[in-house]
Amino acid sequence: MIRSTAAGLALGSAALALAGLAQAQTAAAPAPAVRGPESVADWYNAGTAFIERSKAQKDDARRARNVILFVGDGMGISTITAARILEGQLQGKPGEENRLSFDNFPYTALSKTYSWDQQTSDSAPTMTAISTGYKTREGMLSVNHTTSRGECNATVVEAKKVKSILELAAENGKATGIVTTARITHATPGALYAHTAVRDWEADSNLSATDINTGAPCRGAPGAVKDIARQLIELSPAVRSSLKVALGGGRTYFMPAKQGGADVFDPEYPTQKGRRLDGRNLTEEWIATRGGTQAAYVWNKAQFDAVDPAKTHHLLGLFEPSHVQYEADRSTDPAGEPSLTEMTDKALRMLMKDPKGFFLHVEGGRIDHAHHAGNARRALIETIEFSNAIRRTVEVLQAAGQLDDTLIVVTADHSHTFTIAGYPSRGNNILGLVQEVPNRDGGALAPTLDSHKLPFTTLAYANGPGARPGARPNLSSVDTTQLEYLQEALVPLASETHGGEDVAIYARGPKAYLVRGSMEQNWIFHVMREAYGF
Repeated sequence: MIRSTAAGLALGSAALALAGLAQAQTAAAPAPAVRGPESVADWYNAGTAFIERSKAQKDDARRARNVILFVGDGMGISTITAARILEGQLQGKPGEENRLSFDNFPYTALSKTYSWDQQTSDSAPTMTAISTGYKTREGMLSVNHTTSRGECNATVVEAKKVKSILELAAENGKATGIVTTARITHATPGALYAHTAVRDWEADSNLSATDINTGAPCRGAPGAVKDIARQLIELSPAVRSSLKVALGGGRTYFMPAKQGGADVFDPEYPTQKGRRLDGRNLTEEWIATRGGTQAAYVWNKAQFDAVDPAKTHHLLGLFEPSHVQYEADRSTDPAGEPSLTEMTDKALRMLMKDPKGFFLHVEGGRIDHAHHAGNARRALIETIEFSNAIRRTVEVLQAAGQLDDTLIVVTADHSHTFTIAGYPSRGNNILGLVQEVPNRDGGALAPTLDSHKLPFTTLAYANGPGARPGARPNLSSVDTTQLEYLQEALVPLASETHGGEDVAIYARGPKAYLVRGSMEQNWIFHVMREAYGF
């Protein structure tokens, strides 16, 4: 008994000594160089909260009064991830834990973006698929895939056209609207109201002189297909009455090149001329064909701000000769122009007046353009503003008591060759050089080096204007976060290309539960149609 007690005392002393040693070692251990803000319990608690929210989510089988289709042009999944991180970092957080507004939508799916004849598609057939339910050919807007390339005959195009969700909404008495940061005649918005074999026929001056199939006269000839800007003005009676608001860029596509023998110049940029050869001023025709005093045309921020949604029935806003300014550059615009969020807000307030409900399309068009330029910072800022517009939409609908009656779908038409790579540490500047977690706690962060001992950025492109001739540049003293920096690219191209992988779909509201799994892109149309009950 005495021996056992002595042994126990000895073991107890040893345990205390080991505990003391461990405590001393823990106290002396250096802090990790990279640390997230979460506690150990936070991870488990957040997962539990997600399960509880998911269990509380009920599939809404009601019909939708309203449908809003948000398209982030070129907003691939890597773009969403990088924009999410940048937004969080601009708020002083690590960034990875941040969520864009639509990240909180309860239903998600993947969309397969190939077209009838393209593995990696352009915006014309992809938006045609989303808006009409039919996959078509490269460069074509809302005509079926049996249409010949370059088809110029209006009768043939009429026979080949497929109706868009906007046209169906109009025929069913809904108000409709289009908002974009691209030209209003560009492929994505154009697919909703125009039918043409060539997406580039935005003004009559863009049409081919002759039909490439028959050799017959095309541009300006009787029986030739109308240009896209003209189609926006000369809509069917139902669509013309329903289209309450159209906001974006592309002003010169609606302006004559000459009038009365004199050149016609843009009101904001006096060296830029109108593009129309037919002498028509389509902005004036918008007002004349839509009730005169009840219609408005605006081209700058002051005019836009002065529009009262309660008193205006038809609003056309064209804020640039071509695409509107990037969000990062908008404050320098000579005449001023509204943000995507501001345009979306005004469009909503005009459309919500209709007792039968509405259809609204909102495009973040310049995400795509910044990626084509190899300029990640502008692309991500555009994506953040796109998210802001969606957040504002939810707030406005909630305040008006219409959120629960509205199906909101957020998706992209296609992706880009944009990558997030390396092994950057948590909170590493998403626009900066890759810095990995040090091998031991307390170690200093330093740029990761490639096989030639050169640092590299987290963000890059597979192709595009960021390709440098010869050996890779040494980026050690380069500010890769500045607005004009072009991320490195592997294959040199004047314009970076689209990517062909699946893109995401996010949805909330009536029938949103139909967005699920792996979807063909054209099925999105059928979700919207089913939500309306058409």
